Amino acid sequence: MSDSAHGITTGAVARRLGVSPTTVRSWDQRYGIGPAVRADGRHRRWSPEDIAMLEEMCRLTASGVPPAEAARAVQRTRPVPGAAGPAASPQDVPLGSTGRAGPGSGLPLGDVRQECRGLARAAVRLDGPAMERMLQEVLAEHGLVTAWEEIMAPTLHAVGRKWESSGDRYVEVEHLLSWHVSTALRRAAVTGPAVASSAAPVVLACVPGEQHTLPLEAFAAGLAEQGLPTRMFGAAVPAEALDAAVRRSGPAAVALWSQARSTANHALAQHVAATAFGVRGARTAPLVLLAGPGWLGRTPAPGMVRPTGLREAIGVVSRLYGAQAGSAEA
Repeated sequence: MSDSAHGITTGAVARRLGVSPTTVRSWDQRYGIGPAVRADGRHRRWSPEDIAMLEEMCRLTASGVPPAEAARAVQRTRPVPGAAGPAASPQDVPLGSTGRAGPGSGLPLGDVRQECRGLARAAVRLDGPAMERMLQEVLAEHGLVTAWEEIMAPTLHAVGRKWESSGDRYVEVEHLLSWHVSTALRRAAVTGPAVASSAAPVVLACVPGEQHTLPLEAFAAGLAEQGLPTRMFGAAVPAEALDAAVRRSGPAAVALWSQARSTANHALAQHVAATAFGVRGARTAPLVLLAGPGWLGRTPAPGMVRPTGLREAIGVVSRLYGAQAGSAEA
């Protein structure tokens, strides 16, 4: 009789699901998520029904459900021999009233939201489709600010800390997670309300030497949600290029991101804040937002503000546009 008649091996199941054979064996040994029948009484052979159960286990753990809790839910769906009626659907099984989840991602997450742990598990498994799905779900359910501050950013920080403490390990995890977060943020930005093309934009740029763009991408998406125009110039913008961008676009505000004090260029920020444009007699200068932890420790000069987070930064710019609209109407 062929192997397919007995089921397939643990290694083949693991390759199909995109997890390690050790994970599959661990779920069997620790939680009883194993094949209903074993070849020769010892060797695991997985039937289509067993594989469907494992697929549901992967789905639940990827969404942030702790493995033990996911296993209990999956076990309730396993048909009981001789029992009448359909098995319960995993969606019908309560998965706990808390919004927190247990460990399991291998990353130093601390006390974070369940969705954060689910995203971390998917990232460690390099499960791009799961990350894309989860990011879309958290943006739709929680909105951009909460999704960024409580789910995306903590997961990115945890991956970064793991990378720094593990040599060259987890670089691929950080790169893939960053790409999917960036994709989700850009998708959120383009689906915002229509923006008036004649309105003065907000310029977003990383200071020279600064490569961290994701916080600015979150800011751009948040402004797009408000229907406000942006111009994103990305990482490590040279001083001369930033000066040209400001003079050519005539922005209402300029957000300068600095991740570390070593890149915070206060002279450049002061230069941007003093850059005036417009017709003679009605010249204006942009409000400069000192964004990021690199600017901490110094009091902002006139014409500058230092928001403490994404929500505050969006509020500052929204009020600025509101005040300009009120002045125009007057």
